Amino acid sequence: MADSNTVHWHPSAAYLYVLHLDGPGLAWEYLRRNPEYRRAWQRHRRHPQHDALRWGLRLLEDPALNARDAYPDWFPDPASVVQVTPDANPPADALPFRLWRVPGRKHLMHDGKRLVLSTQLVNRMLRMAISPALEDGMAYAYAVRAGCKLIERWRTIEAELALLDVATVHLTAITTGRPGRASMLHMRTLQALDGTLAGASQRGVAEVLFGIAAVTERWYDDGDLRAQVRRMIRRGQTLMDGGYHRLL
Repeated sequence: MADSNTVHWHPSAAYLYVLHLDGPGLAWEYLRRNPEYRRAWQRHRRHPQHDALRWGLRLLEDPALNARDAYPDWFPDPASVVQVTPDANPPADALPFRLWRVPGRKHLMHDGKRLVLSTQLVNRMLRMAISPALEDGMAYAYAVRAGCKLIERWRTIEAELALLDVATVHLTAITTGRPGRASMLHMRTLQALDGTLAGASQRGVAEVLFGIAAVTERWYDDGDLRAQVRRMIRRGQTLMDGGYHRLL
């Protein structure tokens, strides 16, 4: 992502998937653009070592994969990760845990301590951390970490848990609302960041994002358009250099 001759970042359509990413997905998009992280990945491929925690990961993930294909294992778990444990005192009508009946396109991995399940439900990503003590067919419970942010953590996963109601969920009926301003800002910020990493000037970034005509008319040293592009690039660099942790 540092080749000044490439124009991979020009088509805005290539960034549309960003509009449907959640916090962990966006965090990965910023981290994978970090040149130092990309070098760490190359070193890891040649000489495997445990430096993933430096980046807030349990395991290093390939930065060539975008958030649609990557499954980074964050440490600590993002608030949206659903913890699934055995129910020590289940009622008579307790539901049995059936891993392969969880709806959606699934990705399963073991991070050395537990199974981590990611399942894609149309434009929603559900992440579950499954206790090693839980076996298929056992009664199960959802766990929320204790602490001063208990209510906030519960509200974060409440909508995710609703997707697991297999009696009412129909994948074709799951819809997402129109992307908000924050999603649009992330999309443009990532595109501007890619342009900067590719060696483009601020004006060059503005021409791709807003069009040559708009830049010709509105580009001044102290103009609002130049200030907007400058803020966008600075925001992208801040998120790339560690600010992505806030998105988790």
